[in-house]
Amino acid sequence: MNWPLIYLISEWVIRIVAVPIVLRRRGPSAATSWLLVIFFLPWFGFVLYVLIGENRLPRRRIDRQALAATRQRILASLSAQSPHVVHPELTPAQSTLVHLVERLGDKPILGGNDSEVFTHTDEMVERLIEDIDAATDHIHLLFYIIADDATGHRITGALARAVERGVKCRVLADHVGSWQFFKRLAPQMRSQGIELYAMLPVNLFRRTLARMDLRNHRKIAVFDGRVAYAGSQNLVNADYGTKDLVWHDMMVRLTGPIVLQLQSVFVEDWFAETEELLGDDRYFPDSQVQGEVVVQSLPSGPTFPTGNYQRMVVAAIYAATEQVTITSPYLVPDAPFLQAMETAVLRGVRVSVIVPARCDQVLVGAAARGYYEALLTAGVRLYRHQHGLLHAKTMSIDDQVALVGSGNFDIRSFYLNFELNLLVYGPVVTRALREAQEGYLAESIELTLDEWRQRPWYKDILDNSAKLLSPLL
Repeated sequence: MNWPLIYLISEWVIRIVAVPIVLRRRGPSAATSWLLVIFFLPWFGFVLYVLIGENRLPRRRIDRQALAATRQRILASLSAQSPHVVHPELTPAQSTLVHLVERLGDKPILGGNDSEVFTHTDEMVERLIEDIDAATDHIHLLFYIIADDATGHRITGALARAVERGVKCRVLADHVGSWQFFKRLAPQMRSQGIELYAMLPVNLFRRTLARMDLRNHRKIAVFDGRVAYAGSQNLVNADYGTKDLVWHDMMVRLTGPIVLQLQSVFVEDWFAETEELLGDDRYFPDSQVQGEVVVQSLPSGPTFPTGNYQRMVVAAIYAATEQVTITSPYLVPDAPFLQAMETAVLRGVRVSVIVPARCDQVLVGAAARGYYEALLTAGVRLYRHQHGLLHAKTMSIDDQVALVGSGNFDIRSFYLNFELNLLVYGPVVTRALREAQEGYLAESIELTLDEWRQRPWYKDILDNSAKLLSPLL
């Protein structure tokens, strides 16, 4: 039997069959990238596409998510009738943004909240443990990474104390992000009475899961339905186990009506993994006015019919009239996001982007650098943060709208990951976020177009080659 001939024929069969499948299921840029990989490496590309080619979830999980989402929409409609729902005074373009985000996430804007912003890991962990120790009914934690390190042990120790005094503790952690945690700490926690589940568990034999690398990237903590946290920080030491890098995150502690929105996100994810629907009144107590902060949450992920996080970001940039400032550890823009920044600059808006000088993800960092010349040519001000790894995902618009959350400004967060972002309206909190961003700017060096064009030619080729894989990352 002529095995070389059979292998050659199989490669051409894969190429021919892949064309209609990929073109039908992917957008033009993603389809082009996939077809290039499959054309040059047919068998490798075929296996890769089977594993991570489509952002589908198992049918059973989609049904669970839809059922839980229906319950949360009912809660949202009830909250929309409450006196806490507000529509802040903004410019006409920003008011349009408000209505858009309400449609994208099915969650109204709620006033009467108070907030506390943390930009240092140790301070946030201390405050979180205080809230764990103060909880009286239930504790809900949902994090991409819970680490088997000093921080992870402190958190799990506090949870064990809570269980001893009768508090119900539920924990969700991403199966990939927290794989060491599940191997080492999880068995002990379960023996202590803490309910713990892995989100989106990876299993090569789950044929109904077409894309194996879909991840739940959210960071949420809720205590007694009264206090909540959201932002970019995982439950891990600030150095993430490295020797020479310190992560800089941003986390927000919230009290007031907005807590119930974050609770609803946790309840939906809990039901998707466990089939237990937490619908008792104890989890959704009556809200009390705690302050004057106006907040709205925007959950996103593959279960939404559109890339709602991406659409919000693009719309927010188009709504800007004076300035847009973005911080993100991973900046891999899609075409609409890139065009929105270019158009904003042409309208006279100052667009500033702050990224880390060093990236912990080699391929993603290279792909991001592949876009630097286009950004700089368009007039975007690009700054490279020099102190550690800037991991805060933030955006400020005209000192009127601020975004902080778990979503990076990249294709993965736009379309693949489950994310949770907060939009805060009004000058008070937005200025506080701007002060943090100014602090990041003070620790950054601006990159100029002339400087960028002087880098070695081989680096340009490597970065632009990685850029071709952007839709796959």
